Amino acid sequence: MVDITGKEVVYREAIAEGIIRLKKETLDRIYEGEIEKGNVFEITKAVAINAAKATPSLLPFCHPIRITYVGVKYERLDENRLKVRVKVKATEKTGVEMEALTAVSTALLNIWDMVKKYEKDLEGQYPETWIERIEVVQKVKK
Repeated sequence: MVDITGKEVVYREAIAEGIIRLKKETLDRIYEGEIEKGNVFEITKAVAINAAKATPSLLPFCHPIRITYVGVKYERLDENRLKVRVKVKATEKTGVEMEALTAVSTALLNIWDMVKKYEKDLEGQYPETWIERIEVVQKVKK
């Protein structure tokens, strides 16, 4: 772990996002509230928040930090793609981009898990399902 003892405590913010591609019918089911496992958006929001807070447990070189905010937003990009965007804030000695990336990645995996029943083909494969472009789109330090 990197020594951050001498670093100054400042405001930190990171926004990460990623995209999941699903069948049009599956994405329609999500928006119509027809997923039997529950409300995909609300459950995924809780998953993302938990993932951000659990980052140091998953990535051992990340410092435990006091997160002050995690926000999750969804945007349907077209008939097959859903973007998840997570903003994480803290006043700390180190940044929160890994927390934002962990939250987005886990959110996308949770969505896949909740709808996989609808995505499988006859052989049980996922030829029309994938996750793409997980990235940090903004980082703030002041």
